[in-house]
Amino acid sequence: MSINIETFFLDPNAEGTLQSRIQQMVAQGILEGRFRRGERLPSSRKMAVHLGVSRITVTLAYTELVADDYLVSRGRSGYFVSDNAPEPPAFPARRFGAGTVDWNRAIAQRHSPGLSLKKPSDWASYRYPFIYGQADKTLFDSANWRLCALQALGMRDFAAMTSDLYDGDDPQLIEFIARQTLPRRGILANTDEILVTMGAQNALWLSAQVLLNSRRHAAIEDPCYPALRNILTQSRCQLHNISVDSDGLPPDALPHETDVVFTTPSHQCPTTATMPLHRRRALLERADADDFLIVEDDYEFEMSFLKSPSPSLKSLDQNGRVIYVGSFSKSLFPGLRLGYLVGPEPFIREARALRASVLRHPPGHIQRTVSYYLSLGHYDALVRRMSKAYHERRKVMDAALEKNQLTVAGEGAYGGSSVWLRAPDGIDATQLAETLRADGVLIEAGAPFFANPQGHSAYFRLAYSSISSGRIAEGVDLVARAIRSYQKNGRPHIASASA
Repeated sequence: MSINIETFFLDPNAEGTLQSRIQQMVAQGILEGRFRRGERLPSSRKMAVHLGVSRITVTLAYTELVADDYLVSRGRSGYFVSDNAPEPPAFPARRFGAGTVDWNRAIAQRHSPGLSLKKPSDWASYRYPFIYGQADKTLFDSANWRLCALQALGMRDFAAMTSDLYDGDDPQLIEFIARQTLPRRGILANTDEILVTMGAQNALWLSAQVLLNSRRHAAIEDPCYPALRNILTQSRCQLHNISVDSDGLPPDALPHETDVVFTTPSHQCPTTATMPLHRRRALLERADADDFLIVEDDYEFEMSFLKSPSPSLKSLDQNGRVIYVGSFSKSLFPGLRLGYLVGPEPFIREARALRASVLRHPPGHIQRTVSYYLSLGHYDALVRRMSKAYHERRKVMDAALEKNQLTVAGEGAYGGSSVWLRAPDGIDATQLAETLRADGVLIEAGAPFFANPQGHSAYFRLAYSSISSGRIAEGVDLVARAIRSYQKNGRPHIASASA
């Protein structure tokens, strides 16, 4: 029996090459039971005409399906569903809902975040994406990344790709971090003092879980990275929000009962302030005097294009009080989800055990790919290219902000990839962001960064990591026009280009 060709169609929203989409279309029909064993598929010529693709594309798709035993080729008779093809389940699939369970009572611990950042998944389609932390495809070195990924897939690295390392990490990646990455921040560490994590957020979570409980006190910057506040809230520790100033976290404001301080000294999140050297030393002295630990999130230290980066807190630490968090997500791409923790061996041992109980270790293939990308020099070349581009964009951004007389609340004297702004009193940046979004402008409202969002609704962030230099000035002009309209009319509105 032949399968009616009208039952075949390509999903216009599906991703991948035409060949892979055809393979998926046929395989899905078999797995769903619509195409049964022994049934004949349309010829490659008829299928190609029906789908509007080349015949070779269909032939290659059929060939791959034969190799995977979904189809079988019978000489001149054509292609048939294989007798060995996977069978659909013998029982009907059913949708499930909450049923009769009272989930308000059944859930023992709440992990749903409170006020948090929301970024549209289609941010790249906006003309003025002043969005933070996303990769710019015009800067990324996709060719060399692809070569490193292929090299990591080779048989020479078969063990690194396929082995269960249990609680271990790729020794090649650990060696590079210890010998190359950390010394650039003035840090010397043994391999047993380094742990690879699923990004900086995973590193912060591990640190909070190991160091805190309901009786211990943690201090965080205000404003700060919203996900960190959620992590610490879930840990049930006693949480202290310390207001930052133009130099970052003030050590004198820390309560004496503090057990752990979380800080971003290189580029304070989100104000981008850089903690000066004298304050870094004061913070370490305070840690010694009051016997507390410091978790240093050193994100974006590579993007110090205006001046050389300040020494990391960890490099100044003489008594093992600093836990260092690094990440490749900002400098490579956020979807990579790869970072690392550096600290004394007893701490790393506990963090490693906790990681193993949750996810064992980050994927070996990803670790080995990054190892090759680092060791072959591609990473350094990428950072130089990004720094040059960011520096140029920053100059355009500064000129546009000055022209429009927008108030800069934090601009990162050492570089970074964003600027922290404050709208005039009475303006709600969340409403401003919604209005601008409708005109293709993406900005980030600042309220979610604060412990008390209601009192800080005028703040917002403009990032220049994912927008070209040629569009920055025009985008800033639109932001300024919307603010002026807000002041005049009591609501945000974007004036025409001739306004």
